Amino acid sequence: MDALEAIFTRRSTRKYKEEVPEKELVEKVIEAGRFAPSGSNSQTTHCIVFTDKQVLKELAELVQAEFAAMEITENMYRSLKGSITAAKNGPYVFYYGAPVLIVVANKKNYGNAMADSACALENMMIAANALDLGSCWINQLHWLDGNESVHGFMTKHGLAEDETITGGLVLGYAAEGAPCRDALPRTGNPVTWDG
Repeated sequence: MDALEAIFTRRSTRKYKEEVPEKELVEKVIEAGRFAPSGSNSQTTHCIVFTDKQVLKELAELVQAEFAAMEITENMYRSLKGSITAAKNGPYVFYYGAPVLIVVANKKNYGNAMADSACALENMMIAANALDLGSCWINQLHWLDGNESVHGFMTKHGLAEDETITGGLVLGYAAEGAPCRDALPRTGNPVTWDG
């Protein structure tokens, strides 16, 4: 699969087989993220990889409890409201039961933290598609980065004190076999040409 095909056919996968992909494949996906561009070539994006089912279960229970304790406000993102609602109605597994969760962090107060992390996450999703793995961007841990319990859990599992959670990615074999690659119409993301 060439680079453009990998980009144009990438879709989010939200149903996974329990089987953990071969470590070599996961490492290739992570390496694609490590080769993403970064401001002034800072290379400060940090990937924390979870594959232990028990640890993932503990994290899911913690995330559900913390979201369930939140109140929905008018100005929240639609997807954040959805996470809170789902957590209150439970059970809520924010990572879709995928066998691999890659949490992405970067330096606190670094102006390019989100941009650098987004580049890394996109590279990883494209690489996953090229390797016939399903993937999906995960925001829930970023939304809970200021939460003492979640931040403490993540610190226990490798997050440095000077880092903030900027995003995440789930990875695995799609439940239906190959990842969905059906074309989606582009109805947004306008382009303006001047000249």
